[in-house]
Amino acid sequence: MNLPTCREDALELDGLDEIAHLRDRFILPEGIIYLDGNSLGPLPAATPERLGRVISEEWGADLIRGWEGRGWMELSGRVAGAIAPLIGARPEEVAVADSTSLNLFKLLAAGLGLRPGRRVILTERESFPTDLYMAHGLAEMLGTEVSVRVVDRGELSEALTDEVAVLSLTHVDFRTGEMHDLEARTAEAHAAGAVVLWDLAHSAGAVPLALDASAVDLAVGCGYKYLNGGPGAPAFAFVASCHHSRLRSPLWGWMGHARPFDFSTAYAPAEGARRLMVGTPPILALAALECGVESLAGVSGERLRAKSVALTELFIALVERDCAECGLGLASPVQPSRRGSQVSLSHPRAAAIVAELMARGVVADHRPPDLLRFGFAPAYVRFADVWDAVAALRKVARGMRG
Repeated sequence: MNLPTCREDALELDGLDEIAHLRDRFILPEGIIYLDGNSLGPLPAATPERLGRVISEEWGADLIRGWEGRGWMELSGRVAGAIAPLIGARPEEVAVADSTSLNLFKLLAAGLGLRPGRRVILTERESFPTDLYMAHGLAEMLGTEVSVRVVDRGELSEALTDEVAVLSLTHVDFRTGEMHDLEARTAEAHAAGAVVLWDLAHSAGAVPLALDASAVDLAVGCGYKYLNGGPGAPAFAFVASCHHSRLRSPLWGWMGHARPFDFSTAYAPAEGARRLMVGTPPILALAALECGVESLAGVSGERLRAKSVALTELFIALVERDCAECGLGLASPVQPSRRGSQVSLSHPRAAAIVAELMARGVVADHRPPDLLRFGFAPAYVRFADVWDAVAALRKVARGMRG
């Protein structure tokens, strides 16, 4: 890509974009450049009508009959089936339920059960905090039986000893956007006899994933970032089919029962990943998440990734060219193969810069102590948005050099 010399050049790139039509599937406020979809995706255009129908026609008119007459009981499985191709999995390997944190807890415990005799959970300091909290909380609950080993990223290989049952990693670092080599890390853990649990919250819907082809054991991900399911949308969990017969969830909920409507007092786990379900499915939230996942329908992960790389490469190049004297540093990896769909910059006044950008209609976010995060969701971010965002960043950052 030739670096644009004016905004018209960026508009020309938008005109050549083969997936530009996806933007029409979202409601984006006029005058806003939205670069925070890595925290919360925008509202899909189909969601208001869908939720209105579920509320007034299904819940309002059908009441409890909606569970059978409107297919509510099958909704979580349908959404799981729609997520499966986005992560390179089979429908029976995916369950949609609860939050990312709860699914992490369930799969950490289940992963320990898959490796009896090994009692260490290995993770890295750069993991998303909830991943660390869940691991430590589980270990505290189990007492001296389990320990959590937390190391720096460069120490992971050495720390993969024969004591490690589960290697738990965040695929894309939420601060910097740095991305693990998922396939290589998975193979390394398997060579050491451990199972791998990946947190895909900052990957699913923006980065091509092939969990089955990469022999991934377990994974979790959220529904409200690149999957556009709305604030607090249900999360998903993945369990490779090779583990289905032995995997035991620590939470035995009635929706995870093989025959929930037998109302048996004895628990019998459902087939596949469905055994990870616990309570009654949240129908309104699932309906919104289904719209979000459908907003990416018909577009391959490779095409989304190609545009994501083009957007982030353009942003980095324009910042280097146009903001050279603004005191901004690149905190994300230079190589796109090591970077998710976000770019992080460093500046001692990052929080103030983000606040001023917000006031100018450029929505990004800040992570302490000094990071500015810019998310480039390829489904709706335009090349002209990148141009305008950098122009605003240059004005704001120049005013804060002192």
